[in-house]
Amino acid sequence: MNAADQATTFDAHERRLWTGRALAYERTFAKLCAYPAPMLLDAAGVHAGVTALDVGTGSGTVAALACARGAVVTAVDAERGMVELTRRRVPAADVRHGLLPDLPFPDGVFDAAVANFVINHVGDPAAALGELRRLVRPGGRIAVTVWPHPPPPLQRLWWQAIEAAGARRPDSVPRVAAELDFERSTDGLTRLLSDAALTELTGETITWEHRAAPDEWWSGAVNGIGTSGLIIASQTPEMIAQIKGHYDRLTAAYLGSDGLLGLPTAAVLAAGRVG
Repeated sequence: MNAADQATTFDAHERRLWTGRALAYERTFAKLCAYPAPMLLDAAGVHAGVTALDVGTGSGTVAALACARGAVVTAVDAERGMVELTRRRVPAADVRHGLLPDLPFPDGVFDAAVANFVINHVGDPAAALGELRRLVRPGGRIAVTVWPHPPPPLQRLWWQAIEAAGARRPDSVPRVAAELDFERSTDGLTRLLSDAALTELTGETITWEHRAAPDEWWSGAVNGIGTSGLIIASQTPEMIAQIKGHYDRLTAAYLGSDGLLGLPTAAVLAAGRVG
């Protein structure tokens, strides 16, 4: 399979992975993904009067914040359930169905574009960034976030529980083709933006502690959110119970006196200007 075919296979897998999971995402992982949203909008220069594109809007967190700043917001997502959810949550935004790297807008129509934890969910990250560059006018800005690798403790916890239980990764889970992938670090993400011909580049790694109830956080994975969630949800009930036991053991170290987990995590944020 060549890189283009592998990218298409990866994209199709991601769309299946998220289909029908809008509400489960909103209740769990959306809260995690919300943390860097204000910094993402700052990096893209989103303020009152700016025409802003929010790609991979999910449940509309970034779109809502951009609307609150007075921006004129268009939001897109590949999952129709996310589109409907965001239309209800963010009525001020123009919310549409759209698939990277081929979005239904003319060249240079936006002042800014943001993609919060989206580039890590496409089969050809460079093509996705090229599409954002096409849509932003010269002088406008693009800002994106991804999860870093090696993963921080929060993300590593799921894999530790899966491995401790002896669960197998399904053979059918595709990966980004090696020749299309990028280093999931500040330097790697900044290079990806540089390769897309963006200038005035900035990059940073943001760290924080995600607070969540243990059962709430477990519910995201057991409902198939993310690749680790897909693996957990595909196991037998007996294996899921074993993974849950290891999850409880591993998360005990992060449990506070208020009954909430405090899980250390991080994101990589990079931004640049369209020449």
